[in-house]
Amino acid sequence: MKKILPIAIAALALAGCAGYRWTSPVPADMRTVSVPTFRNETDLVELGAVTTRQVLREFQREGTFKIASSDDAAIEVQGVLKSASAGLIYFKRQMSMRAYEQRLVVSAVVSFVDRRSGKVVVDNRPYVAETTYFADTDIATARRDASGRVAEDIARQIVDDVVSCRWDNAVGKEGEK
Repeated sequence: MKKILPIAIAALALAGCAGYRWTSPVPADMRTVSVPTFRNETDLVELGAVTTRQVLREFQREGTFKIASSDDAAIEVQGVLKSASAGLIYFKRQMSMRAYEQRLVVSAVVSFVDRRSGKVVVDNRPYVAETTYFADTDIATARRDASGRVAEDIARQIVDDVVSCRWDNAVGKEGEK
């Protein structure tokens, strides 16, 4: 009886891991990606290029996909930055009621395209990211730093969705999260 109990416990523990995958759900032939520069419809200068750079970095960090040219990639990630707004959070009386802390909110829509078939797998999925920043002296530098943080957040969301998309059976359908 004492020998059976540890075996039974081990079997139950392993049964809990039955649905876990040790490999990526992305088929090997779909593991190349291209990311054209995001179209920037906001008033934040260079946000499209910064976001594109962050998405490429996040794909490299995650490790499932290889970055490729548009002609050689199996998946293309197309993005449009739709809006960016800065809202006031906190004023400082000592600074003549000037805005001290602000919130930056950026929204984007992104599509995933299967380059092999030309079909849009995910069409215009919305993404929103926000951060706060202090604008006590140099507002332009503070906003530029904040836009980089927002771009990182959007990049993580996009790469998570691309990795978790069911590429083996998603052709022609909207990808599932």
